[in-house]
Amino acid sequence: MTIAITNATLIDGNGGAPLRNATIVVDGERIISAGAGDPPRDANVIDAGGRAVMPGMIDCHVHLFFEPASLQQNMLIPPTLRAFMAAKNAAATLDAGFTAARDAGGTPQGFKMAIERGLIPGPRLRISVTILSQTGGHGDQTMPSGVRARVPAGPEFPQNVVDGPGEVRRAVRELLRAGADFIKFCATGGVLSPADEPGHTQFTPAEIDVMVEEAAAAGKTCMSHAQGTQGIKNAVRAGVESIEHGIWLDDEAIDEMKRRGTFLVPTLVAPLWVLRRAEKEPGSVLPQSVRKTKEVIDDHRASVVRAIAAGVRVAMGTDSGVGPHGTNAEELQRMVECGMTPMQAIVATTKTAAECMHMPRDIGTIEPGKYADLLIVDGDPLADIALLQDRAKLALIMQGGRIHKDAR
Repeated sequence: MTIAITNATLIDGNGGAPLRNATIVVDGERIISAGAGDPPRDANVIDAGGRAVMPGMIDCHVHLFFEPASLQQNMLIPPTLRAFMAAKNAAATLDAGFTAARDAGGTPQGFKMAIERGLIPGPRLRISVTILSQTGGHGDQTMPSGVRARVPAGPEFPQNVVDGPGEVRRAVRELLRAGADFIKFCATGGVLSPADEPGHTQFTPAEIDVMVEEAAAAGKTCMSHAQGTQGIKNAVRAGVESIEHGIWLDDEAIDEMKRRGTFLVPTLVAPLWVLRRAEKEPGSVLPQSVRKTKEVIDDHRASVVRAIAAGVRVAMGTDSGVGPHGTNAEELQRMVECGMTPMQAIVATTKTAAECMHMPRDIGTIEPGKYADLLIVDGDPLADIALLQDRAKLALIMQGGRIHKDAR
């Protein structure tokens, strides 16, 4: 079936000025034309009524199987129930206008396949399956009691706590066998982990080199949780493709990222949600995590401000799972507060995010040949980026030519 969206104010994701009275023609799953012109005679016409039409948004850092819950609550969730909760999270993400996402740990291959086969609604996924950590590192959920609180767990998740080049090599190969599209590892400590600090450097350069080498052998790349300065530099110099969080970037790290084209995925909203949850539900966040969040939040914002000003490639990501799923669009507002224009924030959430996901030929912009992943928005997001947070303003959500929501 051919669909023509007419009378559109086209924001195509490339960063240029919007095109008014545009027509977007969709045949099956793909866009066949976008720009000035009349619709085909046999097309099913959708009149946008002058509304903004933009690409479906993309979140480069989600955790669909993670819940913003206390350790006790997480321990009481059976794996089967967690899968159903993740399906609800995936639907909420799509309902928020995010037609694609990169899952940064915790989501197995079978869940991605369920979305691809149309068994459940959700964003197009690229997954890392689980997060590699050194012993005592950010991804090692062993408590001071000695109990290891690994969530989620099961046969689809290879062992993730590894030490030394040999163990690292085997772990990467097991992750690739398990269906990982990216290899995710922790180059530093973190805020929510029980036994380290965000500035701690983790994994040696030799261990990181093995990860990058093994990923490259399979045509894949690495993404790195990296908050402290030295860990960021170790990851960037090894050839890691994206730095997640980037709390303490210095000039040297920024220059090296620009030279190599390394992506920064800031997740500015994540620490805000940690503090919101701690305030709303006292005891739901570990005391040391509340303390660490308060210590890093201002430095995190300042680091992202400097990176944006310097021209580092920024791809939007939220760390959803730390905060509630379906609230992803708040990150655009936070990026604007850090120096982006609304158009730059949209590009970071569409075109650049598609590049970070390794899907630039298929998604991220409204152009012929790409999947028809697009939104019709009530109001002007270039005048008020915050309106993208209001689901009621998303008049239409289309994914691959299929209308997921039509509330015009």
